[in-house]
Amino acid sequence: METPSAHEVTSLLQAWSAGDEKALQQLMPLVYQELHRVAQRYMAGERSAQTLQTTALIHEAYLRLVDVRSVDWQNRAHFVAICAQLMRRILIDFARSRRYLKRGGGAPHLSFDETLVVSSQSDPDLVALDDALVRLATMDPRKSRVVELRYFGGLSADETAEVLKVSRRTVMADWKLAKIWLLRELRRSKKRGA
Repeated sequence: METPSAHEVTSLLQAWSAGDEKALQQLMPLVYQELHRVAQRYMAGERSAQTLQTTALIHEAYLRLVDVRSVDWQNRAHFVAICAQLMRRILIDFARSRRYLKRGGGAPHLSFDETLVVSSQSDPDLVALDDALVRLATMDPRKSRVVELRYFGGLSADETAEVLKVSRRTVMADWKLAKIWLLRELRRSKKRGA
């Protein structure tokens, strides 16, 4: 399948925002591969016993997207960012429910890949990472969004800058500081849990 143009995706997003339900049906095949890449990124660090599959994660995100009504879609990067956020919430809900059901056992793990290294230590727990991101968001929402877009959404620094309407330099500075802060928080969390 040929890669859709940015204009084509943006036009469909805007039509969907305006209430054209058929636009979403036309959009999904055009962005499915990218959503699959985002979902695979999330699922890469999951334990082999994980029952939630990549395709199921995409489908669950789609079902939640159908209920989204008041988003003024800007472009493809904005759409992917929202989808990444939805996938993160789905996995966190799933992890929390598994922890609850198993009284702390079996929580999935998420690994930082080579391009997004925070630490050479073991993978941070997904729930602990989410908790740390929530704390970061209370202090500095933009840094939290940068992590969400870059790490979870797989967006480049330029795409992240476009979504957040800041410079690439600002994104890179936020990214660097957020990684340091998160590493410190994850270490503290690990010490409290040990």
